[in-house]
Amino acid sequence: MKSDRRFYISALPALGELGLTPPVSPGWLRAHVAALPCARALVESVLLFDDLVQREAFLAGELPAVEPAVLTPAQARNEAPLPPHLAVATESGSLVSRVDGLWEAAFRHAHGVARKCGSVFLKRWVGFEVALRNALAAARAKRLGLDEGAFRVAADLGDPQTDLEPVLNEWSAAATPLDGLRVLIRTRWNWLTAHDAWYTFQDDELAAFAAKLALMQQWKRVVDAEEGGFPGTSADASSLSLERATG
Repeated sequence: MKSDRRFYISALPALGELGLTPPVSPGWLRAHVAALPCARALVESVLLFDDLVQREAFLAGELPAVEPAVLTPAQARNEAPLPPHLAVATESGSLVSRVDGLWEAAFRHAHGVARKCGSVFLKRWVGFEVALRNALAAARAKRLGLDEGAFRVAADLGDPQTDLEPVLNEWSAAATPLDGLRVLIRTRWNWLTAHDAWYTFQDDELAAFAAKLALMQQWKRVVDAEEGGFPGTSADASSLSLERATG
C-alpha cells in the first residue's frame, strides 16, 4: 500500500500558486484516489466543503450552475436529498439553524473520518476551519447586533490556539465583499502551505492537495464574479454570497 500511495502522490500535477488555473478538476482528483479507501475518504471529506459552498451560492442565485465533486448535481441544487450524514441536520428548524446544522454535520463528519483514518492533517484542518468560520460568524453577528453564540457551529472542534485577530482585522477593513473573500482564501491558502505534510508520502498529502485545489476553484469563481461571469448578477452581489458560503 505504501508503494501504491507513493505512485498516486507522485502522479499529482503541480498546482502552482494561488490565482493560477487549476490543472485538474476536483472530480479528477476523486477518481484518481478511488482505489485507496482512506485517501478517498479524506479527499471527499475536504471536497465536500467546496460542494456546500457552491450549493449555498447557487441557492442564493449567485452561481448559475454547480460542478460538485462529491454531491450529485441534483443534491447541490437542492433537488435531491443530501447524504444521510448531512440530511439529518437540515430536516427541521429555521433557515439559519438548517444552514448552520448542515455545516456542523459536515465538520463532524470530516472529524470522524480524520479519526478513523488517523489523519493528523484533516483533524488540524477541521480545527482551523471551525475556528475561522466561527470567528467570522461572531464578527458578523456583532456587527448586526445579534447573539454571537447563536451562529457558532461545532465549537468543540475548533482550534482555540489559532490566532485569527490579524485576518479578522484585514477582512473587516476590506473595501468590498470581493476583497474580503480574497482575504479569506489567501488566509486559508497560507495555512495549507504551512501544514500540507508535503513529502511525507502519506494520505494527508492527498487531502492537502484537495484543499488547495478547492481554494483555486474558489479563487476562479471570484475572478468570474469580478469579470461579470455570472449572468444577471453584479460582482459585489456574487462575491457577497460566495463570501458567506466560504466563511
